[in-house]
Parts: sequence; C-alpha cells; structure tokens
Amino acid sequence: MSRIGNKPIKIPEGVTVDVKEDHIIAKGPKGEFKQIYNSDYKIVRGEQELILKRPGEQKTHKALHGLYRSLINNAIVGVHEGYKKELELIGVGYKASTQGNVLELALGFSHSIFFAVPEEIKVTAESVKGKKSLLVTIEGIDKQLVGHIAAKIKSFRKVEPYKGKGIRFVGEYVRRKAGKTAAK
Repeated sequence: MSRIGNKPIKIPEGVTVDVKEDHIIAKGPKGEFKQIYNSDYKIVRGEQELILKRPGEQKTHKALHGLYRSLINNAIVGVHEGYKKELELIGVGYKASTQGNVLELALGFSHSIFFAVPEEIKVTAESVKGKKSLLVTIEGIDKQLVGHIAAKIKSFRKVEPYKGKGIRFVGEYVRRKAGKTAAK
C-alpha cells in the first residue's frame, strides 16, 4: 500500500490548479507549471486539496501512485514557494559571474567555463562577506530542473578530500583525508 500516494495534496492560498485528463496546470505567484501523469489515475478535487486515486491493485499502479502524487505536489509547491539550491565555490582564484542566462565559472582550469542556464531558472553569483568562498544560488519552480542544474554545476569541479577545494552545497560535509607525512 502506498502511504505517500494516499496523502491529500494541499492547495495553498493564491494557487489555482486546473485538472485535465492526463495533466495538471498549477498557477501561482511564482509562475505556471504543467505536470503530466498517467490518465488511468483519477484526481478527486476537494476543498483546497487534491486526492490521487489509483486504478487498481496491480504492482505498477501501486509503484507509480506515490510518484505521481509527489510530482503533482512538487508542482504546486513550486509555483507557490519555488525551489532554491545554494552552492559554495571554495578555492584560490575561483570566480563566478552571471551575464543574462550564462554563468561564467573560473575554477582553476586554463579556460573559463560558460554554462548556459535555461530560461526558467534564475542563477545569481555573489561573494560572501567574512569568508573566502563565493555563493551561487539557483532558483526556479521545477524541483527536478533546479536539482539537475545544481548537480551539473557541481560536477565541473568536485570537492577534493585533501584541501577541500571545489564546489559543494552549502552545509555539505566533506570528509577530509590526511596528506602524506614527510620522512624524517
């Protein structure tokens, strides 16, 4: 039995949801988002909530019940509050700047990396006072796309365990290793 799939989806104030045959359209203060789901599943609309009903007790129906509920909930939360990921750039000479929808990263390579960001995503780069790190903030209404862009930026310079240089999420713990010891 899917416990996640049986939970009702709350619709916050200021958000309107149009339920179609195989997709929903959520509109809110942050924008509009369309989420597709299998047309076998039925959405029962109540007062300020949606309930997703599965068509049967087959294994695939049970497996996808919680998935579709989570995807629809993420769409509603995204248009109401939005999603945000923050990355830290730690290293000597590491720089980040944005020009329109292009993020320019200088990460210690012989060349700069120019990363084209999709229109739906907003990326900002700023320096943090009192720290030697830069902060890159990724914001948008699509949870999957925000996470994907953050992971892609992080993959340009993975954190190395000896000095801790690289790109990491804010608050991420990096396990440090001891370096070589000199012979005496």
